[in-house]
Amino acid sequence: MTSFLTKSFIRLTTKLNPIAVGTKFFPTNTLETEYVELFNYTQTILFELEKAEITSDSILENLIRDVGAENIPKDYDFYELTPAENRVEEYALVSNIVMGSDRYFYIELKQPSNLINVFVKIIQNEKGEIVEKTATELVARMLSKNDAIRVAIELIGIGLSEGIEVISAVGMTGAASIERAIHYTQNVGSFPGIAFTKLGGEYALVFDSPFLLQESRPVNLENYLFIDLIDSTKFIDKNGRNQLVDLMTGIKNFIETECDGELEGYREGGDDFIARFPSKDLAIRAGLDAAWFALDNGAKIRAGVGRSRREAGERAQLVDSLESTSPLSLVVFELANGLYAYNIPSEFTRTLINLVENEKAKLIGVFAFVFIFVYVMSILGLGVFGFVGIILALAYAFIA
Repeated sequence: MTSFLTKSFIRLTTKLNPIAVGTKFFPTNTLETEYVELFNYTQTILFELEKAEITSDSILENLIRDVGAENIPKDYDFYELTPAENRVEEYALVSNIVMGSDRYFYIELKQPSNLINVFVKIIQNEKGEIVEKTATELVARMLSKNDAIRVAIELIGIGLSEGIEVISAVGMTGAASIERAIHYTQNVGSFPGIAFTKLGGEYALVFDSPFLLQESRPVNLENYLFIDLIDSTKFIDKNGRNQLVDLMTGIKNFIETECDGELEGYREGGDDFIARFPSKDLAIRAGLDAAWFALDNGAKIRAGVGRSRREAGERAQLVDSLESTSPLSLVVFELANGLYAYNIPSEFTRTLINLVENEKAKLIGVFAFVFIFVYVMSILGLGVFGFVGIILALAYAFIA
């Protein structure tokens, strides 16, 4: 848990509201461990630029937008099984970024039916993978939560047209989706529908009359990442243009090979570019990796994630309008109906955060030294030189 003192220091120097420093996410494999270590080693800060208002209504609005109004029938009931807290949980966000957007979903029929084999073919045509299957149940993995919800609605509609009730649920794992389906029937009943989570809350769409969609299709949501090197002229003067080319090429190669990104309009030797990604979590992850890589090479970037090239560029340019004491290396993105950003702090800021969080005795010693030094100087009639103590304290922080 980040201390009040640390958040106050960050708020004072950046004029922004910090939600968390590092992450509380618990890794379970090599990839997750690598990212968690990067978050915590670099003291990556999550900022709230514009607070999201997370309500049942906004959850439903986002669901309709992300799944597509054309993929949801007009007649349905929307249930809030567990309300989401009106705040952003950083570890849930990290979980989505690291683990990706693929999701499992569970389908249950009331009685055995050949319809289960029809469902298998539909899921496979939607690029889904069948994990388990019986005469009345199946577990599948889809490319995203939105795809899982969309396909589940399609299957429920087919079931209703055949007089067969279908219950479904989406989860991070197959077991989680089954558990959510059980929770759904306990709270709603054995009615056709699908249960899912959004921003920490648990919700369900319930259908009580037959419907048939024209054709269920994925919503084509574009995800763009705009990256721009901050003060590239100064970087070139200090390191040379070849170093700039190596830096941008390293970022470019990672985005293309590790994050499924497609670069648009990249010019070798340039200090900015736009890339398109198949999902938002991959775009944010690429922005974070680019910021970490830039920091390791003595540079800062401003990055924005958006549904269009312009939106991504505008979010990246928000860095210029912030009232922080120095330019911040930010990755700006939308979450629910709010605006958030990851910041990769400078080494000096990281040192101060580490002092406040982990070495309070040293910090108290530094303040005591400055106080005693200034006091002694004033007794000797040399109070005007009191600033020397502050300079010595800052020098110690830099050396540390």
